Amino acid sequence: MISTDEEMMFTNARIESIMYQVTFNPKTREGDIIVNLCLVDKKDLEETLEIFRQVMYSGLSVCSYVRMFDEGETFSGLEIPQGKTGIATACSITIDGVLLKHGIPVKPKFGGIVQVRDRVPLRFTDLISYDCTTIDPLEVLMSQELTSVREMMRTGSGKILANFREVPMSAKDDVDHLLNRLLTAGFYGILEVGEPNSPALGARVDRDHMGIIITGGTNPMAAVQESGIPIVTKAIKGVMEFHDMKKLV
Repeated sequence: MISTDEEMMFTNARIESIMYQVTFNPKTREGDIIVNLCLVDKKDLEETLEIFRQVMYSGLSVCSYVRMFDEGETFSGLEIPQGKTGIATACSITIDGVLLKHGIPVKPKFGGIVQVRDRVPLRFTDLISYDCTTIDPLEVLMSQELTSVREMMRTGSGKILANFREVPMSAKDDVDHLLNRLLTAGFYGILEVGEPNSPALGARVDRDHMGIIITGGTNPMAAVQESGIPIVTKAIKGVMEFHDMKKLV
């Protein structure tokens, strides 16, 4: 079970704490990253993994690496229940941790739903601030069944999970360089890097800042939920060594 202290911590405080635990080096592909964790029935595992593959192949996740946990194993204080399998996926806050590690003061601000039309992201339709909730915003939005990730994969139009952070505009060149290095290391899902002092997909930024929007690492879980498969998702569950994860696609 998750501790009461963790449940009552505001999401922004939890993010600020866990970002400092990221040690991932995009050049060597070594170090700790932040992961989400989901639980599915063993009987649904193969179908779940196939949906994960489809979402990751479509570029709607953070990266295509996962780690699985069998019943009885424990990760970050959570024991996998009998009859269940745990699946860890990369969390987009990992990218914030990498930026922070390289001296860029990044501030994650919102999680939300992005409307996509003909494979072009248009705007946020829903936003929840990290400093206003003790539950991860993407978990909240998933629980309201607002996504259409599978429709997005089929038709190029739909609603997907994403999150928004801002960085000083003076760091633009360094940010571009690091995002390219992360892409080479297998971390994708950058929806938009906004212009300085300009809204990004309709989300305003502070003066002398720019917005970065990244697909949610829980989009694979949302697609599984849309398929009617029971799934429990815990976003930003903990950190693990990247080398312990395996490429799914």
